[in-house]
Amino acid sequence: MNTIKISHPGLEDLNDITALYRAVAAIEGGLARAQDEISDDYVRHNLVMSQARGLSLIARIDGKIAGEIHCYSPAPRVFAHVLSDLTIAVHPDFQGSGVGKVLFTQLLAEVTTKLPHISRVELIARESNQRAIGFYQKLGFVIEGKMVNRIKNSNGQVEADIPMAWYRA
Repeated sequence: MNTIKISHPGLEDLNDITALYRAVAAIEGGLARAQDEISDDYVRHNLVMSQARGLSLIARIDGKIAGEIHCYSPAPRVFAHVLSDLTIAVHPDFQGSGVGKVLFTQLLAEVTTKLPHISRVELIARESNQRAIGFYQKLGFVIEGKMVNRIKNSNGQVEADIPMAWYRA
């Protein structure tokens, strides 16, 4: 595999990130949103919020966006030390190739070195996505509970969401 290049996205990356999200949403369990719920407005909102109150990174391989990760602090000041609404999307062609690990490692490194006021990064994973949960645990995230019957998948079955968090050492 060629070199993974990490950078901070801008609004000029909007169309490519939207295409990435739609490709990942096409996979059952790939994202919480379905393909038809991925819009330019949704992606723009994430970019703007991440630039204003958080962090967003993209991974490129041969100039193509292979993955994106973002998170940001919720609006109430009581959450100013938290990065939440974390979403990671890795293009199906690059899943399992290390792109997700590189994105997460860089995100946590930037939180540690550039965002000293952040002491918590949180995410939510579907209970059925044990591969992702194990991956997040290897990165230092801990399971904080279980939200029973929170997700209804495309088959109409319900499952739990698993809240997880990483804490500054």
